[in-house]
Amino acid sequence: MHAFAVLADPVRRCIVEQLMDRELSSGEIVDTVGEVFGISQSAVSQQLKVLRENGFASVAIDGNRRLYSLDSKGFEQVGEWLAPFRRFWAPKFEALAKEVSRGKRSKKKL
Repeated sequence: MHAFAVLADPVRRCIVEQLMDRELSSGEIVDTVGEVFGISQSAVSQQLKVLRENGFASVAIDGNRRLYSLDSKGFEQVGEWLAPFRRFWAPKFEALAKEVSRGKRSKKKL
């Protein structure tokens, strides 16, 4: 499945956003996602499986708990796809960085 197809689903995006901050148990993910989207534990598990199989999440077993964290492999595919488009925004970020730098220099002179 293409990375953008994986991230197109709002449930999977919600899970990825939760995992940005820290590792979570499957129970914590089910509680939050189930409440927000009104879906069952089984449905959340299916979404976690899609994320694992496509390189967006990894799982570690800790006793009887499954701990999920973000995996960079899926995001690498997103980055590769976006690479040719960077030429559109890179000059704007460079110009912004120069302006910020100029602003810092002028504040020091005051």
